[in-house]
Amino acid sequence: MTLKILLLGKNGQVGWELQRSLSVLGELVALDRHSPDLCGDLANLQGLAQTVRTVRPDVIVNAAAHTAVDKAESEPELARTLNALAPGVLAQEAAKLGALLVHYSTDYVFDGSGTRPWTETDTPAPLGVYGQTKLEGERLIAATCPRHLIFRTSWVYGARGSNFAKTMLRLAQERERLTVIDDQTGAPTGADLLADVTAHAIRSVLQQPQQAGLYHLAAGGETSWHGYAKYVIAQAQTAQSTIKIVATAVDPVSTSAFPTPARRPHNSRLDTAKLQAAFGLSLPPWQQGVARMLTEIL
Repeated sequence: MTLKILLLGKNGQVGWELQRSLSVLGELVALDRHSPDLCGDLANLQGLAQTVRTVRPDVIVNAAAHTAVDKAESEPELARTLNALAPGVLAQEAAKLGALLVHYSTDYVFDGSGTRPWTETDTPAPLGVYGQTKLEGERLIAATCPRHLIFRTSWVYGARGSNFAKTMLRLAQERERLTVIDDQTGAPTGADLLADVTAHAIRSVLQQPQQAGLYHLAAGGETSWHGYAKYVIAQAQTAQSTIKIVATAVDPVSTSAFPTPARRPHNSRLDTAKLQAAFGLSLPPWQQGVARMLTEIL
């Protein structure tokens, strides 16, 4: 029997990579919010439920979300609909079908205190609307759909779309001095890595249902945004690319130098030991994925 997979958010950074990684597992129905025939819009809860009933998938992968962290502060209802209520609807429909629901969450469910990597059993305490709504989504899924995989991740980037590395490269061509935050720590995690681990985990959970649950998934190692920026610019300089870097200094500054509507966690480290043990994986250092992405875009 061919596995049927429903993917939501197909054109996001992670969704784009998932189209590649999931297509080898079976029949893939990939939607975004503008899809003409089936509703892939997380804001339309009834339409979403109807889509699941129509497609009758074995696996639902939700890569769509409200990810504009600052904007979420001024539109909490929309953020809650996309990040909590819609995943709740997907969980209800998945449970009725006995389908596996895969969902992505974030280190923003924690308050970012301390320096120890967060584990799955640590108590969440989100600082803002984005983290609060993502946490509510996690809890609705866990309460409603026993067959689920929730991956908390951090600092996601992809070769497609805008990302921090691309912004730094642009600024490094325009300015001689850059100032970048150095008191937030995490691991830049490639959308391609997320997609590949997702496909591997789905295959594994379908054979061993007891592996379902909540996992932390991020690249290995850690850095600050300042360290990330310095790495990206150094790679561009050694790559002999067509990009002309004029920046001669990358200065560290504290988070307070860039006030934003939403508070950012200072500690975004995620402990991935549970995931690596459960699925027999070794997660590569963050530099490896960033270097590969830069090779693609430079």
